[in-house]
Amino acid sequence: MFSPSQEEHCAPNKEPVKYGELVVLGYNGSLPNGDRGRRKSRFALYKRPKANGVKPSTVHVISTPQASKAISCKGQHSISYTLSRNQTVIVEYTHDKDTDMFQVGRSTESPIDFVVTDTISGSQNSDETQITQSTISRFACRIVCDRNAPYTARIFAAGFDSSKNIFLGEKAAKWKNPDGHMDGLTTNGVLVMHPRGGFTEESKPGVWREISVCGDVYTLRETRSAQQRGKLVENETNVLQDGSLVDLCGATLLWRTADGLFHTPTQKHIEALRQEINAARPQCPVGLNTLAFPSINRKEVVEEKQPWAYLSCGHVHGYHNWGHRSDTEANERECPMCRTVGPYVPLWLGCEAGFYVDAGPPTYAFTPCGHVCSEKSAKYWSQIPLPHGTHAFHAACPFCATQLSGEQNCVKLIFQGPID
Repeated sequence: MFSPSQEEHCAPNKEPVKYGELVVLGYNGSLPNGDRGRRKSRFALYKRPKANGVKPSTVHVISTPQASKAISCKGQHSISYTLSRNQTVIVEYTHDKDTDMFQVGRSTESPIDFVVTDTISGSQNSDETQITQSTISRFACRIVCDRNAPYTARIFAAGFDSSKNIFLGEKAAKWKNPDGHMDGLTTNGVLVMHPRGGFTEESKPGVWREISVCGDVYTLRETRSAQQRGKLVENETNVLQDGSLVDLCGATLLWRTADGLFHTPTQKHIEALRQEINAARPQCPVGLNTLAFPSINRKEVVEEKQPWAYLSCGHVHGYHNWGHRSDTEANERECPMCRTVGPYVPLWLGCEAGFYVDAGPPTYAFTPCGHVCSEKSAKYWSQIPLPHGTHAFHAACPFCATQLSGEQNCVKLIFQGPID
């Protein structure tokens, strides 16, 4: 589960304070080959036994590489802004007893608390699927949490490397702010979207913004890695809220606060809902055989009793081989109940509880992947534009990252109960 350093208690016999959790979109409860160490599909941030946060202190303007090296070798955290070959601004950071810092990135080096790799849509995320060139930064971002209530969490672009440094080279977008402090953006940027109205069924998508190295908020660049920064958005902050999305250009993370998770269904709830649906003994209206959602542990193998659905109309059937029409695509079939033609796919229960906005019964399926969750959760994710590539946005299934399609991006399922 969690690394021992995080689980150590801050006081004897007392649960450590939980700041929140990061959940990677595109995984249905765990990585395909299992969660291992710092590489997993979700990461809980706990109050550390000792504060490890840092805050800016001394600023040096350096004209020689030797002087620059002397400062970066002092064993203190620092951010270097290379302005030209003979001018670098180095901002030293000093210990902050009031904050805890957590770092996220592709690197497996020790400063990274949560190792994130590129998500491939359609849940084909296995070790065999090698990304030839990842767009996720090795030291992508850092999250800084206040150690005192209300435990505010803030996000910043870039993370400190093994030498405790962040380097923004000549080509990186950087600038001096009117108040004199230096700031910059990482190559592919860290984008954040706070939903309007929290993470509930009533929420609406917010606007995607870019976060700077010092935590300021900017409008998006013209393309993901353009040299020119967007405009400063003065009335918005880098404080993470329940339901905030963080995009690292290759993987998108959902932030859930401890309080938000308290009101979210647990794995036990989802398992109970699965058993409830199966106990109602839904039937295939044609074959009249009883259907059952497979257990949560068997979410890759299509089973004999597995429910299938026609995604154009939502009618649920067992698997059968008829309904092919010569004038349709390979996976399109004609529903025997209503004659609607559309994709015919197995249904999978959405098992990652963090993606649910309520604890309603699983009655809706995303199209075209067939992942099933509550109506309000399906409608929420159907309207959220997620970054895709360097400048496209589209809605995607949170459980497998497949791009959504169809009129509503999801469909209400029509189950037939037993006849007896």
